[in-house]
Amino acid sequence: MGLFRKDDDISGTRYQMRERVFAIGDDFWVETDGGERAFKINGKALRVRKTLVVEGPSGEELFGIRERVLSVRDKMTIERDGDTAATVKKALIGLRERYDIDLDGGGELQAKGNIVDHEYEIERDGRTVAQISKRWFRVRDTYGIEIAAGENEAFLIAAAVCIDQLTEDG
Repeated sequence: MGLFRKDDDISGTRYQMRERVFAIGDDFWVETDGGERAFKINGKALRVRKTLVVEGPSGEELFGIRERVLSVRDKMTIERDGDTAATVKKALIGLRERYDIDLDGGGELQAKGNIVDHEYEIERDGRTVAQISKRWFRVRDTYGIEIAAGENEAFLIAAAVCIDQLTEDG
């Protein structure tokens, strides 16, 4: 897969994420590798289903993340302004771990690699748009996500949060 070869560098922004600690009522900051607060993950309390919100540094809601209940297989939706932007679900076929991110306007992204250990890539049309790795940070329960230049960083952070939630619940 070439996830850690220098020639596969996607030359994007790298963020530090907390591992498997997204819980209802919990909030935390996603920081750049330089320690600047970039996005806040807000765990909305008092909700029946799992609901998280990706907010910008000044508190504006960028994307909502919601658990889809009563579906055949676990799914989460990423919403923007009340409309579904994408649905994230575990792929049914294949020997490797894989998640499909179906975009509401058509198209899809795929997350594949060692999802459980946070060593995977998110691709669109065979091109890596994000790399996720625990190797970049030495802090316990932390992993990194590097997002290629020109990509919607808040959306890809939301997708990584969905995958983390679905892996934890699966």
